[in-house]
Amino acid sequence: MIEVDEEVPARRADRTGASQHVRIVLVDDHAIVRHGLRSILEREDDLQVVGEAATAAEALAVVARTRPHIVLLDLKLSSGDDTEGLVLCEELTRQHPDLGVLVLTTFLDGGLVVDAIHRGARGYVVKDVDTTELVSSIRAVARRESSFDSRSAAAMVQSMNAPASGPSLTERELNVLRELARGLSNRDIGSKLFISETTVKFHVRNIMRKLAAASRAEAVYEASKRGLI
Repeated sequence: MIEVDEEVPARRADRTGASQHVRIVLVDDHAIVRHGLRSILEREDDLQVVGEAATAAEALAVVARTRPHIVLLDLKLSSGDDTEGLVLCEELTRQHPDLGVLVLTTFLDGGLVVDAIHRGARGYVVKDVDTTELVSSIRAVARRESSFDSRSAAAMVQSMNAPASGPSLTERELNVLRELARGLSNRDIGSKLFISETTVKFHVRNIMRKLAAASRAEAVYEASKRGLI
């Protein structure tokens, strides 16, 4: 269900540098996360949460209605797709060119950071970032600056500096890939590596994307050709 606050006109900054309300929409499929973020952000005098959404369709509707300055966006908006937020990011920034999208997610991968920026995001932070850094990132994006926490920035630089001749797989992705080559299911891989089945699916999708593979078997074949396993 879309949650929208009654629209309150934003206080625009004047030429003297007076502060303004930064209007924010929260997009996350977990209500408890949205409510926690709201309670944290609304402690700040200059931040105002004007709406919430759990799905891409809801997000598009609430953004169109409330016209926020910032969308705080999770990449995973459903159990079936770990990166649905990337598609939403691209659509939001296409429809609203002045909108600042700040990705707030549990997924840390250089390729995802770069992809998010290519799709219009102005920043990328992981969910365990401290409150002060999150608030600073929101304010930076509101000023039309880019903002990344230290780990996201490092992952992005590593991804961008990877040799063009081959894909850059993380250590975790290589571990998942080795188990794929042994024919293990997602559930069995998760049990062996002590990670959730959902996380395994996320890594498998990333592996397939990086290897330009259409299937798990093709990913293993491509990895074998490149000497990755």
